[in-house]
Amino acid sequence: MTQNNTRSGRCLCGKVTYTFAPAELEIDICHCGMCRRWGGGPGFSVKAAGEADVTGGDYVTLYKSSEWGTRHFCRACGTHLFYSAPVANYFGVSAGTIDDLSGLAVTTEIFIDCKPDAYDITKPTQKLTEAEFLAMIAASGTE
Repeated sequence: MTQNNTRSGRCLCGKVTYTFAPAELEIDICHCGMCRRWGGGPGFSVKAAGEADVTGGDYVTLYKSSEWGTRHFCRACGTHLFYSAPVANYFGVSAGTIDDLSGLAVTTEIFIDCKPDAYDITKPTQKLTEAEFLAMIAASGTE
């Protein structure tokens, strides 16, 4: 991938920042029990062409969650940053931490047989914009 496809990102508190080159412009979704327990829902990741260039690495904590994989997170704010599985030649960046997702698209879901029925977001749901939600919160605080 060329240099102009390099992406940046950070954790919630900003103590960890990174840049990386996506291997493809694809977002993978994992529905395995470990990803769901780790993040409270499916794991969304972008495979990197190599490891990320990290600033603030002293704040990155590793947790070996299986024989094949390790989860990387910020020890200050808990943000899930990366998932690595060297046996599969996989280093994934948590999609939600990437600053700019333009040009990326969901292409693959794995452990689909583990996806809970409750995660069906194709059904009609209430949909609020950021402004609508913040207005709702502000209104609830004035009562």
